[in-house]
Amino acid sequence: MIKLGCMSLSYKDEFAAGTIDLEGFIERAYQMRLDGIDIHTRALASTEPEYLRKIRGLALRRGLALSYIGVSNDFGKPPEALEAEVAMAKRWIDVAAYMGIPLVRVFAAWIHDGEDQEQVWARMIPALREVAEHGEQQGVWVGLHNHNHGCVTATGKDVRRILSEVDHPYFTHILDTGQYVGSPGASGSRGVADPALDCYGSMAETAPLAVHVRAKVYRIQTGEEAWLDYPRILEILKGVNYNGWMSIVYEGQDAEAEATAVPKAVKYLRRLIQESGLGA
Repeated sequence: MIKLGCMSLSYKDEFAAGTIDLEGFIERAYQMRLDGIDIHTRALASTEPEYLRKIRGLALRRGLALSYIGVSNDFGKPPEALEAEVAMAKRWIDVAAYMGIPLVRVFAAWIHDGEDQEQVWARMIPALREVAEHGEQQGVWVGLHNHNHGCVTATGKDVRRILSEVDHPYFTHILDTGQYVGSPGASGSRGVADPALDCYGSMAETAPLAVHVRAKVYRIQTGEEAWLDYPRILEILKGVNYNGWMSIVYEGQDAEAEATAVPKAVKYLRRLIQESGLGA
């Protein structure tokens, strides 16, 4: 069964403008009858215990699960900066544990000037393993998010290699439908898929490993997503007996306002999930 949620970044413009906060996001998720929400670290106004308890209580009263906290890290930073990146990820794992959130999203690494991939890889893998070990101590899983835009997780093969080399029971995978190389949403292509780069093949390659799916939505004006083939994506998930979260991440702010687009995305994906046989 797929449970449908929404990521706080779907309202990034409204958060930036101050027209919504995390409490308001929880209320909107409730009004849209979602099953849960994901929280980017930027959406949390504080990490003080009183505030974290308040957010947890609001979600509980609205019947919403808190499925993961999203951390924006870079384990490809130079050695002198890497320790701080690891420490940041650990702090957010501690916050997740305090709030009873089972999963923290992390990125892998970006390649910086003057280095090649293998140099970055050599320090990224131990950093990811150290973070996963901390997650195990706190009872929180660490999810590797596939990402392009220069990140080393541009293909399904990359993701599988990292998961294999880290080789830790608390290290798992968060699949992003829009961020494999070749996607019409990745690397600035903005609506133009690259037929020479099979983003759906990468999704199929890592879907068996995923515990969470980030469902990117780019163009939903008609009520159906125009850039990504969600019937095809749901067939991939059905083929691996996926049973987990699918959370909307809206990134079409240049085409339609969040307030109208996100409810359309909820309605669209809820319908497809039911039609695919993956709903409740």
